[in-house]
Amino acid sequence: MQPLVVIVGPTASGKTKIAVDLALRTGGEIISGDSMQVYRNMDIGTAKIKPAETKGVPHHLLDIKDLDEPFSVAEFQKLAREKITEIAGRGKIPFLVGGTGLYIQAVIDPYEFTEQQNVLPYRHKLFSLAKEKGGNYLYQLLLNVDPVSAEKIHPHDLKRVSRALEYYHLTRKPISGNRKAAPKKSLYNLALIGLTLERSFLYQRIEQRVDQMMAEGLLGEVKSLLSKGYSLDLPAMQGLGYRQLINYLQGDYNLTEAVTLIKRETRRFAKRQLTWFRRDPRIKWFATDELEHNYKQLLTEMLSFIGRTLSLHVE
Repeated sequence: MQPLVVIVGPTASGKTKIAVDLALRTGGEIISGDSMQVYRNMDIGTAKIKPAETKGVPHHLLDIKDLDEPFSVAEFQKLAREKITEIAGRGKIPFLVGGTGLYIQAVIDPYEFTEQQNVLPYRHKLFSLAKEKGGNYLYQLLLNVDPVSAEKIHPHDLKRVSRALEYYHLTRKPISGNRKAAPKKSLYNLALIGLTLERSFLYQRIEQRVDQMMAEGLLGEVKSLLSKGYSLDLPAMQGLGYRQLINYLQGDYNLTEAVTLIKRETRRFAKRQLTWFRRDPRIKWFATDELEHNYKQLLTEMLSFIGRTLSLHVE
């Protein structure tokens, strides 16, 4: 089986920096496993890696779609698996890095999307329905086919509602049922790393990250997207940070309230990410609470784990 290093964890846990430094030490290349970083012109709000931060490590599946182009987990699965084969074929170690649990699992485990050829028309249909009848209509559709997921998703979170509906369309099974299933044998020789940290420290990092995004110009990024004529109903525009700032620009609340909501919803998102990943017993967890103080030791431990698991010589 092809070797594959996977790094998962909640937002703001340090995945980007750690992945780059591990890839540098192992001759790796990184495949983004983030469902929002595939979109062009969404850089600040998605915490997309900056060119200088890559340290020369090749990154894949970033900036491959415009906001109004449909994108599905089935398409991501196909593209990511192709990249894994391509990278391994060059004698490099592929790294799959991100916090979108379904996207990661769809790549590493034997998911079969038997109706993959119908994904794009269906996604277009969802776009049209949301625009014509509103997001609540899609939420009612989800209630009908997967009430368990609907209970955990806010009715206005069109991105997650659409993803759950798409999964059901592809598999004829509710995504909530899949999350409870025991992990199947992976298609790859996996070194599966999870990053975790104490809850209050994670929340502190999240708040600092949101403040940094605002300082870097997230509001301007949102205004720029709107000026390009992108529909407010696009799933990409429902992403964390973007949705709240759009609501601010529409006069629903002031900027301070919008930023507070971004922080709250990001904390909730991080909690859902951890819940998803903790169901997978294959993950080797590493604490990143003291990332600044114990970074070299942490990297050494991770490199040792990768070397043992994949039978590689790493320094």
